[in-house]
Amino acid sequence: MIDFSLLIFYGFSLVLLAAGVGVITARNPVHAALFLVLAFFSGSGIWMMLEAEFLSIALVLVYVGAVMVLFLFVVMMLNIDLDRLREGFWKHLPLGAGVAVLMVVEMILVVTSRQFSALGREGSAPAGVGISNTRELGLVLYTDYVYPFELAAVILLVAIVAAIALTLRRRKDSRHLDPSTQIKAQARDRIRIVSMRAEKDH
Repeated sequence: MIDFSLLIFYGFSLVLLAAGVGVITARNPVHAALFLVLAFFSGSGIWMMLEAEFLSIALVLVYVGAVMVLFLFVVMMLNIDLDRLREGFWKHLPLGAGVAVLMVVEMILVVTSRQFSALGREGSAPAGVGISNTRELGLVLYTDYVYPFELAAVILLVAIVAAIALTLRRRKDSRHLDPSTQIKAQARDRIRIVSMRAEKDH
């Protein structure tokens, strides 16, 4: 008897692998971004099958709904020279292939390890019917890992401020307004009333 959930898992996995290859091999950056969106959707489906509903929905809302839309707008608005991007492909191919092989070996070691499987853990039990993994994730995140979570939030905030400070450039030909100078302005400094005699028509 064929397991229908197993067929869906393999279907999502094949689509995810094909989309990943499309991201790398696509010549058009817009097509590469769309392939990445497809990869995110496939990964979200796999997470949904693994009963990680919160991560699945967060992947779609955050990455597909916000990050990838921003990427598409940036790619479509910029004038990217495709020929210049393809110049260093064969030059960096050996390094990229080596990193890819290293990542594959690491993933094989992780998947085949005993700690990765829930059956190999002592005292582990499947979650009950009435237990929500979103609630359990929130409890663990804001109790046991509250300090690392707050530290990560502070680091991200500092990174955002640093990115704004680094990209902020003042143009010499643009006019800037100083609010403190505007508040100090008075009417007598702005308007001068001149008394003139009326001219008579001849």
